[in-house]
Amino acid sequence: MPNAKQAEQIKKGAGFIAALDQSGGSTPKALRLYGIEESAYSGETEMFDLIHAMRARIIKSPAFTGDKVVGAILFEQTMDRDIDGTPTATYLWETRSVVPFLKIDKGLEAEADGVQLMKPMPGLDALLDRAAKAGIFGTKERSVVNAANPVGIQKIVDQQFEVGEQVLAHGLVPILEPEVTISIADKAEAEALLQDALLKGLETVSAPVMLKLSLPTVPNFYKPLVDHPKVLKVVALSGGYSREEANAKLAQNTGIIASFSRALTEGLSADQADADFDRVLGETVQTTYEASIAG
Repeated sequence: MPNAKQAEQIKKGAGFIAALDQSGGSTPKALRLYGIEESAYSGETEMFDLIHAMRARIIKSPAFTGDKVVGAILFEQTMDRDIDGTPTATYLWETRSVVPFLKIDKGLEAEADGVQLMKPMPGLDALLDRAAKAGIFGTKERSVVNAANPVGIQKIVDQQFEVGEQVLAHGLVPILEPEVTISIADKAEAEALLQDALLKGLETVSAPVMLKLSLPTVPNFYKPLVDHPKVLKVVALSGGYSREEANAKLAQNTGIIASFSRALTEGLSADQADADFDRVLGETVQTTYEASIAG
């Protein structure tokens, strides 16, 4: 069963969920934005050491506490590592009062029917066992909608709920993430098809889930999902919007909180003095928090 205190913190939603889950493919870009070029490291081991150091610096910053950051999504390697000798998930909850989540998807399939399904996840049950033992509260699994194609969108939703049930069976709470690409011409139509399919899926799901969605074209469009008894919380991804733009859109949506990745680390760099790093992160945390609770 999920931790009741953690579930209450997420449901209350007095803050946002930090997405610290860049994986192998997106790590070089995340490091580059942080001011570390690929020429500064050689091989995956050094790369992952550097990204863990970045994440640990963020997590240990005075601004990063459960008062405004209700949860954090981790990459598998981050879950397996320590911060100051304490396993990351334990450190997050016991030292920072931040609820730990784990990204479990293995990336995306090639596009078909206007969508990109999740790749197969061999060994998922074993990973979920490890996550539960490590004190992880929930998971996140991402797929992408690139067109208002009813066949493709139904396939995406079916797969999300199938994986979600697997997660629920391990006592964890899944964040289902069918991301609608923000630049597509038929975004509003895709959102309507997606919401209908999600509402049908929620009728049969065995326990409450979370949803991570692109900010809708029409403010409060996802209110039926926000208010649904089988939805613990709806969170929003920044999807390529700048932090300022994402926060402005988020503030127009009642009951939805942020779960930003790139927008969260905007303006941070490896060569900043701690005081500057903490100040920039503090401003980001504050503005994202305010947008999350504005609705």
